[in-house]
Amino acid sequence: MTSAPTTTRAPRLPSLTGLRWIAALLVFGFHAGTMRIIAEPQWKAVMDKTFSLGLSGVEFFFILSGFVLVWSYRDGERARTFLRRRFAKIYPNHLVTFVAALAVAAWFADPVLPWAAIGNLFLVQAWIPLNGYFYSVNNVSWSLSCELAFYLCLPLVVPWLRRSGTGWLRVVLAAAPLLILALWPAQQLVPEDQRWWFTQIFPVTRSFEFWMGAAAAELMRRRRWRGPDLTVASLIFVATWVVAALWIPAEFWAALLAVAYLLVIAAAADADVRGRRTPWRSRPMLWLGEVSFAFYLVHVLVMVTVLRLTGDWGTGLPGWRGPLAVLGFLALTLALAAALHRWVEVPMMRRLGPPRRAHPESAAAAPGVPAPRPAADDDARSIEYAGRRRPD
Repeated sequence: MTSAPTTTRAPRLPSLTGLRWIAALLVFGFHAGTMRIIAEPQWKAVMDKTFSLGLSGVEFFFILSGFVLVWSYRDGERARTFLRRRFAKIYPNHLVTFVAALAVAAWFADPVLPWAAIGNLFLVQAWIPLNGYFYSVNNVSWSLSCELAFYLCLPLVVPWLRRSGTGWLRVVLAAAPLLILALWPAQQLVPEDQRWWFTQIFPVTRSFEFWMGAAAAELMRRRRWRGPDLTVASLIFVATWVVAALWIPAEFWAALLAVAYLLVIAAAADADVRGRRTPWRSRPMLWLGEVSFAFYLVHVLVMVTVLRLTGDWGTGLPGWRGPLAVLGFLALTLALAAALHRWVEVPMMRRLGPPRRAHPESAAAAPGVPAPRPAADDDARSIEYAGRRRPD
């Protein structure tokens, strides 16, 4: 089965913007826990149990990225135009946080490997399986290195997705979690000191999540997606999270959560297309989702820097000071992320991105996509709010 060329803009998916904040918050909570900011055993146990799987928020971002980019990809768009838009989205924030991280390293007289810094600057560090390289400078930027690899591949893969039969797309959906699961035995083929890189960093293995989202978006685009609604998908996700955190061995987490995340993403997208209410498309959630990329890039740098300046790095804060510090870090990081988004990300996307054409038909559905039903006033305002920003 093939689909007709896309000549109009696909419906916006504001709920997916809101969901991005949840993923960013999960990663923040995981890192706050691993930094042992909270010393009180009871409160630390709550933090650890709540965010033990929080690192999988990056997995959510990769699935979401594949879904959104294929959903919005226009047939006939030149690869250069697509890549310019993606560069304008991610690189200015990366460059600012890269310089900030080097400044912090200089302040504390931390050694910096020159070649590692160069690899980080050009976002190729995830391809280098050496300690001190893939987590260099601003360590969370390894995921941008993966994203850049996905972006370079996508213009080559989209034509195949458009031509592929529905059965092949469903094969991709079924195969991706199995491949993720297979990484655990497959890592035995890799030197021991490179196994973490192979399963967690390597762009090829992390691309399974991206292509999983891409296949789901193409199925939904054709109205061939079959999945639960948002309420059921959310319950499945919560149940998967709890069961995995308490009883499932760690080697199964990534595969199980990939399926749970995909169900939530697709269900939220389907709700948007059909004009149904969701809790993720309110003005506050949309704003939080918009700043989530900047939030993700600065959160580790902020926490580590402050803890080192105060002398609390690695010691933990006793009593009520620990939870209060985590909330303070959340507020401080959010404020800095808002500034980075407002003064760097948005203007640089306008300046560096390709010129935007006027699309009077932009509210229309693309061929093969059901037109959204009229939304309630609150939802309509949320869609308008999201529409004032360049889509991801």
